[in-house]
Amino acid sequence: MRKTVSYLQRGFTLVELLIVVIILALLAAIVVPQFSATTDDAKEASLDTNLANVRAAIDLYYQQHGEYPGANTAVDAACPAAATSGTGTGGAGAQGAQAFIDQLSLYTDGDGGACSQKDANFEYGPYLKKPLLPDNPITGSNALEVIDTGDLLMTGSGVSLGWKFDINVGKFIANDTTDPDGGGPEVSYDQR
Repeated sequence: MRKTVSYLQRGFTLVELLIVVIILALLAAIVVPQFSATTDDAKEASLDTNLANVRAAIDLYYQQHGEYPGANTAVDAACPAAATSGTGTGGAGAQGAQAFIDQLSLYTDGDGGACSQKDANFEYGPYLKKPLLPDNPITGSNALEVIDTGDLLMTGSGVSLGWKFDINVGKFIANDTTDPDGGGPEVSYDQR
């Protein structure tokens, strides 16, 4: 009597491995774009939140001072010696940007002078909890470009890739030139 020895199959054939790889590639092609879209949606939601928070701070400052932050100097001689006074002298450009930050993140008097210590003179603010603007989630920058053109239809220039603010009309926008959806010039976030 003869015994037949059967060999067990050890491993997969090349065809079986190729089929598995193709199936995994198809699943990845379906799933990966969904994660990308979710990330873009989160950035847009974060941008909307940041714009709303800063715009609310600007509006409150305007209601209490009758002018927009950054328009006038934040330097104030009445600030106590133990405290820190604002350093921005106001207007368009870098000094306006510094005055904007000082006036929104420190205590202010009725004329917009800023001080780190609250007292009878400095009774307003602070309007922002941190001394820096939040990052623009689309560009990753918190740089601020301050202008004084008075243009209600201003758009992002992409120069600083952070934020843009007009001290004459109080318009605060994301300073970028691309729509997060890839559709061209930014229009949806510029509306005040």
